[in-house]
Amino acid sequence: MKKNYTYILMDLDGTITDPMVGITKSIQYALKHFDIIVDDINTLSKFIGPPLKDTFSGYYNFNEEQTIEAISKFRERFAHKGLYENIVYDGMENFLQALIDEGKILMMATSKPSFFAEKILSHFNLKKYFSFVGGSNMDETRSKKSEVIEYVLSQNNITDLSKVVMIGDRQHDIIGAKQFGIDSIGVLYGYGDYEELSNAGADYIVKNLDELLDQLI
Repeated sequence: MKKNYTYILMDLDGTITDPMVGITKSIQYALKHFDIIVDDINTLSKFIGPPLKDTFSGYYNFNEEQTIEAISKFRERFAHKGLYENIVYDGMENFLQALIDEGKILMMATSKPSFFAEKILSHFNLKKYFSFVGGSNMDETRSKKSEVIEYVLSQNNITDLSKVVMIGDRQHDIIGAKQFGIDSIGVLYGYGDYEELSNAGADYIVKNLDELLDQLI
């Protein structure tokens, strides 16, 4: 049975926009600084979604100092170019408007720094749909999805968690939601597959925006 959610928390990368080119080319740029040459940017799509500090340390065994330096190099390119090498998923604006028309309150919960998330939403004229944008800090604190969700809920004084749902394309979105006992919906048009989202414990998994909208209204 469908639930009547009031607060819709949405991830950004892989859920609202496809950031493939901007993120992977910026990762490629950062890795080149360490003399790590990656010719095929498609192999770097694993960086889309999780906090950068986790992926740099996890995939390349960077220590803390190297991770900080890698993130700095990533942002060197991302802030000026990669930010805009981004595509809004087809039908997204109509989807967001339909939720607003139904009286839903949309909020962003992303591991990307709030500063970048706001710039991306503004660039694509989507910021008007969101009452609040929650992300990480530029120093990579509050980067775990559970921390971001906690921040969004506390900043908006949301206490009835039965009225909240988290939507995202990766396991981090689902796991973060479960830590607070809120429902989650995994989307398959992003960068996570059915197995990843199912194993993480998503309450619902949808293939596209039509199925997602049907689940929410």
